[in-house]
Amino acid sequence: MTSSTVVRPVNASLRSAIRLSLWFALAKLLLHIAGTLWQRHIGVGYFRDEFYYLMCGRHLAWGYVDHGPIVAVQARIAETLFGHSMVGIRMLSALAGAGRIFLTGLLCWSLGGKRSAQALAMLACICMPLYLGVDSYLSMNSFESLFWMTCLLAVILLLRDESDGVDRRWIWWSVFGLSAGIGLLNKPSMAFFLFCLGIALLVTPQRRVLFTRQALFGIVLLAVIAMPNLLWQMHNHWPTLEFLHNGRVKGKNVHLNPAAWILNQLMVLGPWTAFVWIPGLVHLLKRADRRWLGLTWLILLVLMIALGAKDYYFAPIYPILFAAGGIAWTNRFASRKAVQQDRVVAFPVAFVTMIVLTALVLPTAIFVLPPNTFVAYVKAMHIPVGDSENTGGHQILPQFYADRYGWQENLAEVARIVNGLSPEDRAKVGIFGGNYGEAASLEWLSSVQGIALPTVISEHNNYWLWGTRGLDAEVMIIDRKTSVAKLQEYYQDVQVVGHVDNPLSMWYEQHDIYLVRHRKVPLAPDWAESRIYY
Repeated sequence: MTSSTVVRPVNASLRSAIRLSLWFALAKLLLHIAGTLWQRHIGVGYFRDEFYYLMCGRHLAWGYVDHGPIVAVQARIAETLFGHSMVGIRMLSALAGAGRIFLTGLLCWSLGGKRSAQALAMLACICMPLYLGVDSYLSMNSFESLFWMTCLLAVILLLRDESDGVDRRWIWWSVFGLSAGIGLLNKPSMAFFLFCLGIALLVTPQRRVLFTRQALFGIVLLAVIAMPNLLWQMHNHWPTLEFLHNGRVKGKNVHLNPAAWILNQLMVLGPWTAFVWIPGLVHLLKRADRRWLGLTWLILLVLMIALGAKDYYFAPIYPILFAAGGIAWTNRFASRKAVQQDRVVAFPVAFVTMIVLTALVLPTAIFVLPPNTFVAYVKAMHIPVGDSENTGGHQILPQFYADRYGWQENLAEVARIVNGLSPEDRAKVGIFGGNYGEAASLEWLSSVQGIALPTVISEHNNYWLWGTRGLDAEVMIIDRKTSVAKLQEYYQDVQVVGHVDNPLSMWYEQHDIYLVRHRKVPLAPDWAESRIYY
């Protein structure tokens, strides 16, 4: 008897798609590494939220008031692997952005797109200003597309296998469950995407994939993965819901009517990318076998507008439209020699146009110009630069950039005040940060620079959950924008002992610093009612 081994042939188109996608992903990664190195060179500091995430990474938990646990794990891993390097701290977000490009190429391949379609789709994805911005700093937003698009790729391949008579349902539903579950731990908005995807599948013939044992397994798997965060929310009295409620009723986010919201989407996505994603949307809606993908986008669009969501909440879904758009372009110009030969750059005019236009607005997405040059540039180019939140004041730079200034000066001033205290006061003094940016920047920067500071507390978001840390608040340094009259409601003795006023920072980070003594009401009992989830 003889034995033989059956070797499946390698899918040449998949191998080619992976190779091409890796090259585009590498270009994206190098762009962000270079951008961060250049920012360090011109003196741009860390973004406010990065300090917060890094401190959350030092307090790992299954949940946080205003974000999921994955970004804290990301921060912990980045700091462990790369120390205090700004490039290293942002490396995982940059890799996630590169992963989005890689998935865009694979999605295009999974829908039947060849190299020319894949390249156009990935280039459009790279040239989207909103993606350039969210991938340029430590954030959970850069990871969203990875989880959303992996779920879509799993369903596409599930349907593709079904038409080919191949049964790999256990594999693809396992991939779906893992991606969806981790995505829920990354950001709660994953739930909205899954809801819209489920509705889109239910109203199309592709609903059949939902009613199987394997689908049930995938759904149970995602629920099991996300369950610890749900239990944490329950145990802490649903802080994220309170945070979202407060932001809505207090008008934290800029509210736009539907027409203005859609127009804003076109601007933050880059109007030039619409020439790829809009044909992609039309392609998906026209094809009966792919309509569920287009409907997912439409249903999510309506939901995001109805909820008054920020512009970047909707952004993770666009890679599938770019993938379909690449196919739509190659179908429209199928008679072209370059398309027939499947050249990577089959549409050179489109390539050059997108690259040039993206380069022109790059400073609004990645902070590559010195502040004064940036202000002059956007004014000369008539580039609209707005904020997604109502900041309640005015500053020279938009919030996304202003939040990178003032932290080092604030630390120096607080350290000066601490060093000027008597030994008796230094032994019992604490620091109160008015928001998580002030508190986290003091903690993280002092730790990495070897500056000894007293215990830092704050009432803002997760800092409130971390409590008073043993402070009795009899002597406190108050680092926040407030007034003597306000502080006198809580303390018998209030002195102005310092001031920070970096003109490039947010307006509320330009304030006096106070030394207060003899709290009128004990801190611990008062702490229970002092939380600020906003």
